Amino acid sequence: MAHYKAADSKREQFRRYLEKSGVLDTLTKVLVALYEEPEKPTSALDFLKHHLGAATPENPEIELLRLELAEMKEKYEASVEENKKLKAKVNLKKKFKLKKIFSVLEHLSGMCKGPGFYLTRV
Repeated sequence: MAHYKAADSKREQFRRYLEKSGVLDTLTKVLVALYEEPEKPTSALDFLKHHLGAATPENPEIELLRLELAEMKEKYEASVEENKKLKAKVNLKKKFKLKKIFSVLEHLSGMCKGPGFYLTRV
């Protein structure tokens, strides 16, 4: 008889522990949601896993990873913006150099039109 009371006492302690930590309430809510589901899912276990996963608090590591991801996205966007500006700058320099080259070519072609100047093939 003493063995029976010891086991019963442990069960009661465990039940109180589950109740205090909110496990019983959460399980009850998920099971009620499954019960009230008009079309029962093919896998009740997957339903429970999905709904229990959504009910658990965020893992601190996950939150850190989310913050890191947001920071990386900001850095990426800044890099993309800087890249656009640098490409525009390079294109301007190319255009300026081309204008300069065409100007020199026009000048040279004007010099080649003078009297007594002949272009010969080699």
